Amino acid sequence: MARRFERLAFVASPTEDARQAAATLMRRYDHVPPDEADVVVALGGDGLMLQTLHRFMHAGTPIYGMNRGTVGFLMNEFREDGLIERLENTKRSIIHPLMMEAVDTEGRRHQARALNEVYMLRQTHQTAKLRISIDGHVRLPELIADGVLAATPAGSTAYNLSVGGPILPLNARLLALTPISAFRPRRWHGALLPDYARILIEVLDAEHRPVAAVADHTEFRRVCTVETWLDHATNLTLLHDPGHSLDERILREQFG
Repeated sequence: MARRFERLAFVASPTEDARQAAATLMRRYDHVPPDEADVVVALGGDGLMLQTLHRFMHAGTPIYGMNRGTVGFLMNEFREDGLIERLENTKRSIIHPLMMEAVDTEGRRHQARALNEVYMLRQTHQTAKLRISIDGHVRLPELIADGVLAATPAGSTAYNLSVGGPILPLNARLLALTPISAFRPRRWHGALLPDYARILIEVLDAEHRPVAAVADHTEFRRVCTVETWLDHATNLTLLHDPGHSLDERILREQFG
C-alpha cells in the first residue's frame, strides 16, 4: 500500500533543542527540501508553527508539528521513533486564515493574513475610539477601548481568550469579535459572528488617537480603517496524532 507521505521535510526554530531535534531526525529519515515535500515536520513551539503555516500558506503542504518549544498548543509530542507510522495515522484539521485590508492615515492600503487573529490596538496612552460595522451595517457607533480583535476558531484560545473572549470549537462556523479593555460601553463583551461576515472597523480620531492594526505578526501603524473576513479560498492543513487533534485540544481547553 502506498504511503500518504513519501517526501518529508524538516524545519526548526533557532533554539538549541529544536536544532538538535531536527539534526537527529534528518539523520534517521530520508528528507527533501521543504518546497519539494509532501509533508513538513516543524520542530519548535507555536510561534514556529504559525511561521511555517504562513510560509506554506499557498503551497497546500500539510504541516506536522512536534513540540520543542514551551506551550506547544498546536504541536504533537516530540518522539524520535516511529515518525513515518505516526504521519500515516494522523488526523487532518483544515483551517482558513483571516484576510485583513487596512488603510492608513496617508491613504496607503495594506493587506495581510492571520491564522489566529486580526486586532487593533491603541498606540499611545489615550484609548482608541472605534466604530464597528458588520456587513455594511453599523452595529456599534462608538467603542472606547484599548482595541478590539477578531479571532478564528483556531486562534480563539490565544490572544482572544486572554482578553476574555470565548473559545470556539474548530468546526464552528463562527468568528469571535472581542473588545480589549473596553471602557465604553462597559457592558459590551463582544459578539459571535457567522464566518461569512465582513467586519469593518473605523478609527474615529486617527490623528489624535492613533491605532495600529496587526494580523498575527504583521503590523501596520496609524490606520484609519480595517476590514477583515475569513478567506475560505485558502486552506491550511495541520496534522495531529490520534486523540490529540486540534478540535480535541480546543475542547479540552474549555474544561481547564
